[in-house]
Amino acid sequence: MFVINPLLGMTVEETKMCLGVPGRIMSLWTEEDGAPMAIVDFAGEQRRICMAYLPELVVGDLVMAHLGYALTQVDEESAGTTTRLLREYGVLPPVARPGSAA
Repeated sequence: MFVINPLLGMTVEETKMCLGVPGRIMSLWTEEDGAPMAIVDFAGEQRRICMAYLPELVVGDLVMAHLGYALTQVDEESAGTTTRLLREYGVLPPVARPGSAA
C-alpha cells in the first residue's frame, strides 16, 4: 500500500485519479436547477458530467473533464492519439477485437 498524501493519510486504494482520458458526449439534458449535464463515454466507462463551462457542445463532441466538469473540447485527432497512447502504456485496457474472447 502506497501513501500518496501523508498529511491526509490517503492511499492509492482510497483515491481515484483523473487520467486525462478524452470522452465523447453521448446525451445532453438540463437539470431542474438549470445545470447543463451530459453522459460522457470515457473509453467505455460512462459518467455524468456538468457542461456549464462548455454549454455549446453537442452529442458526439469530445471533451476532457476534471472533477465532474467538462473543461476543454478536443478534436478527433488529439483524442485518438491520447487514447492510443494510454492503451499502449497500459493505462487503458486494450480494445476487444470482434470475435475475440474478452
